[in-house]
Parts: sequence; C-alpha cells; structure tokens
Amino acid sequence: PAYRAVKERLLGGPREARLTQPALDVLSLVAYRQPVTKADVDAVRGADSAGPLRQLVRLGLVVVARRGEAGHREVCYGTTPRFLELFGLTSLDDLPRLGDAKPV
Repeated sequence: PAYRAVKERLLGGPREARLTQPALDVLSLVAYRQPVTKADVDAVRGADSAGPLRQLVRLGLVVVARRGEAGHREVCYGTTPRFLELFGLTSLDDLPRLGDAKPV
C-alpha cells in the first residue's frame, strides 16, 4: 500500500476490460437463470458459450456455482460479488425485470 502510487505510475492503474456482445449475452443469461449449465446457455443462445464463459470466469464475474454428484457431473455457473459491485447492484433482486425495459 505504501508504494501503490509508484506501482501505478510504472505499471498503470487497473485496466478496463470491455466485454464482447457474446460475453454480455452469456453474463445476462447466467445472472437471470443461475445456477445454470453451459448446455442451458448454449440452448438459449443457439451457439457455443465455452469461450465467453471462460472469459467471464477469468474476469471474476462468473464462478462455478455447483458441481453434480459423482455419477452426474454437471457444472453450474453463477455470478460473483464482483459482478454485483461492477454493475452497481446490492443483490440479484436489483436486476431489472424483463418487462421493465422501455421500448426505444
């Protein structure tokens, strides 16, 4: 902490990461349907979601929420406290309901 200013001058501050549209799609599906499997996300999107899921896990926005029992290995995903913080939410209840959006 004492050398934070020097470190930021040398290495730069926190970098802003922009999410691609597929990553935003996957993130919204995980947020609204968690815990959700990759197969469920793929079915809704109609495309493979492995890449966006890996990116979201790497960025700390999505986490493996639950794994199946020994005979049934199903990985489920959920959002993290970091997701809530970055989007200015106190809980998942603060997510807008689907009917709340105003037409453009």
